[in-house]
Amino acid sequence: MPEDTTYFYQFVPITYSISAEKKQEILESFPPPNLPNGESFFNIQEEEQGTKVKERLLLNDFEVKLTKTNKQYLRLSFSNNNGMIQAKMWDNQGAITENLPLLEKYTVFDIEGVVDAFLGNKSVTIQKIQVCKEEVNPFTLLPYTQQSLEDLTTELFAYLSELSDPYKEIAFAALRRFWKDFRMAPAAKGYHHNYLGGLLKHTVGLMRFARYITTLDANPFQATIKLINVVEKAYKNELWSNFQDEIDNQHATVWKDTIDHLYHMLQGMMKHHETPLNADLLITSILYHDIGKLLEYDYAGKSFDPFSFLYPTADMSITQDRKQAGITMDPLGVLVGHIPYGVLLLTKVIETDKIVVPIEAIHNMSHCILCHHGLPEWGAAVRQPQTMEGYIIHIVDYLDSRYENTEKIK
Repeated sequence: MPEDTTYFYQFVPITYSISAEKKQEILESFPPPNLPNGESFFNIQEEEQGTKVKERLLLNDFEVKLTKTNKQYLRLSFSNNNGMIQAKMWDNQGAITENLPLLEKYTVFDIEGVVDAFLGNKSVTIQKIQVCKEEVNPFTLLPYTQQSLEDLTTELFAYLSELSDPYKEIAFAALRRFWKDFRMAPAAKGYHHNYLGGLLKHTVGLMRFARYITTLDANPFQATIKLINVVEKAYKNELWSNFQDEIDNQHATVWKDTIDHLYHMLQGMMKHHETPLNADLLITSILYHDIGKLLEYDYAGKSFDPFSFLYPTADMSITQDRKQAGITMDPLGVLVGHIPYGVLLLTKVIETDKIVVPIEAIHNMSHCILCHHGLPEWGAAVRQPQTMEGYIIHIVDYLDSRYENTEKIK
């Protein structure tokens, strides 16, 4: 079953070959998450004032406020996978005292109320609120990628299946352990891929760029120059589009201030032209480059299995009553960050599974993870990349994180 389409302004080919039997085997071993397909979800902007609603929502924030007559009321912020929903609840018959302990402890609630509108802003006045204690699919409560998770899963494993050992073994060992979290995790809180499934989508995106540079084009340096040329054209189109539009309708310029940086990284990459490029090492490093975000971010439905794997003797009681809601920084994970965690997970997987790997390969993969942000001021853990693979992983990460902001279907 050949798969063939394009990426990055229809420039980068997406090409791989996989049999129907192999695809079925992949999806059985690494199933994509269950999506709420076919179900309708509450969109407050589509509701008329006075409409009665009965919905299951994720609580993001709440506070007790006072009216102009010094009467208490609750102001609440909920979400589902359509976005944010503002709400209020009056202190009728001691409702605030009754519900505050529940709001502090739980995050998923079944609410009943009426849609209100004030100065064009719609909200819900809650008449009844009840804790939902049953297991809930996070994809019904948080935004998620609108691209096919089944196709992204198939593509990821098609690329990983091309690897030779020990890289293939290192890659599959991680996903066998962490697939349930990896397939669901966001890649960011705000800037790019900031939704469920974002990490999977971003990882596949990097692999598309990397395969184009290392495999699909005859020369990695020429391939990188061609990609920069695409960026230059896209930036020109952004500038012209903004020039033609009225000031109020101008769009953000995704590629502003990027071109000089990309050429600077290309120059660094060229210094290693005499060193053979290890494409398998690069693809494996891409898989691990953001895997530390399984620990760095917190969100409804996230497990703490990666913490338990890294720290098997740790007392995990602090996580048992964790109140999980929208995508936030994990209070533990933020102390370390996804880049060091990526190296920790890589070395722990190799050690635990007793995978024999050349010591220089371990260091080169670790270096790719540590330098993928490119510059220390952008979060890189080394001053600058020191290998061909190190430069490429930064370039493709830089391109994919920005290109995502141009996609109409995220």
